[in-house]
Amino acid sequence: MSESFGELLRAHRVAAGLSMGQLAKLIHYSKGYVSKIENDLKPPTPTVARLCDGVLDVGGRLVEAAAQAPSSRDARGLGRRQVLVAGTMLGVGALTGGARPVPDEQVIVGMRTSFEQLRGLGLRTSPQVVLEPLQALQHTVHGLARENSGTVGTRLLLLAARIAEYTGWMCQEAGDEQGALWWTRHASELSRAAGDPDIASYAFAREAGLALYRQDASATINLAQQAQWIGRAGSRVLALAARREAQGHALAGDRAAAERAFDRAASQMESAPPDGPYPVLGSSAPDPLELARGWALSDLGLNTEAAAVLDRQLGLVPAPSRRTLARFRTRRSLALALSGEVDESCRTLAAALDDAAHVDSATVRTDLRQLARTLGRWHNHGAVREIYPDLKRQLTHR
Repeated sequence: MSESFGELLRAHRVAAGLSMGQLAKLIHYSKGYVSKIENDLKPPTPTVARLCDGVLDVGGRLVEAAAQAPSSRDARGLGRRQVLVAGTMLGVGALTGGARPVPDEQVIVGMRTSFEQLRGLGLRTSPQVVLEPLQALQHTVHGLARENSGTVGTRLLLLAARIAEYTGWMCQEAGDEQGALWWTRHASELSRAAGDPDIASYAFAREAGLALYRQDASATINLAQQAQWIGRAGSRVLALAARREAQGHALAGDRAAAERAFDRAASQMESAPPDGPYPVLGSSAPDPLELARGWALSDLGLNTEAAAVLDRQLGLVPAPSRRTLARFRTRRSLALALSGEVDESCRTLAAALDDAAHVDSATVRTDLRQLARTLGRWHNHGAVREIYPDLKRQLTHR
């Protein structure tokens, strides 16, 4: 009798010299969840199988075992229905008030427009302003997807996945990392149920972004590579994943690997098609790759180059994109400070603080704290003394 998936996973984990807790940490799931899979109390999802396969470096054996497991085959057959029912975690059941008619094209377009308007608000204001309406819209769209089959149901499910992914990003911006992980993984499951590989892959890139802000280079690289390996994601998603991988290599101090990943990202972005029928994934900045390159150069210690790249790119970011401006003005200010250009750093910081006050971003505050520590080395400098009270106020207002 062939080994079960759980038995095979345990054998490979032990052979790799990893405890269950260590494996759980590497794949970013709980130890209890891994224990249930190893003991065959829970079937492995394709995502978990691929993660374990990659971490344990077993050449696809776990992915193949998961695909052949009877419970996995059953799960695939019911995939869309199971994911739709799973929405009850958010209170998503049949919409109240009896049966609903099939939404026509104008209704679906209207829901997409509502989402894009909320994304627009998210560019320039606090995540707390948009989180509740985002969750309500996702609830509604997901509920309609449950009540409609065929093309209409699939389109609604894909839109629900896009909204869930963006909700995860707003949770991260609000400082709720667990909420960000939950919504990101929920988006991945919705996307997979609808047969779209993009969000399923992009979810790994989003988790890599969380790792980047924890200064965890290894997890950033691993998750970003997973995003490129799984499924059949489109060129834009692959480009964004390669970009995140490059940032992980930069954080680890490996410039050559970072440049190779940036080159792959640029090649993929060039072949990305124009915006399709669903809201675009990832940053809406004119050139997200070059902004990330500027950030990476700073992590590599090349701060003069970083400041120059960021200066060029910030000139291309439209004024309403306050969240992007706050993030990368802060990054440029940090690069300038680290290169000893204190006066210019403080001038850039003044603009960054104005944007940061509007968008109320937890991730920007992370960068501002690092900048505060750096500028503290010049606490007697006139420009630093002038800007420091505003900086401290921004860091203590929450």
